[in-house]
Amino acid sequence: MTYTDVKITVPGEMKSYVTYYNKNMELERNALLLYPYIKNLTISHGKAAEILGIHKTDLIELYEKLGLPYLDLDVAEVEEEVLSYKKLKDVGK
Repeated sequence: MTYTDVKITVPGEMKSYVTYYNKNMELERNALLLYPYIKNLTISHGKAAEILGIHKTDLIELYEKLGLPYLDLDVAEVEEEVLSYKKLKDVGK
């Protein structure tokens, strides 16, 4: 994996938190930087994991640990998905 430096502007009080070097914290930080792009469907979890150099399941577990769900559906949406699946399953018979 190739790394590059990127300059970001943060509040002065934040500097010590983003410059502290620890591999686990670095992975979490980078995963969090990618999360908005997953959320808005610019990239997938798989692509984000590839960028980070980890397995997709490890990324999903990391997000879960941080309180970010893999599936972002409410109960009504899940029920709608199940109904759609059942309809498609019946069509295939």
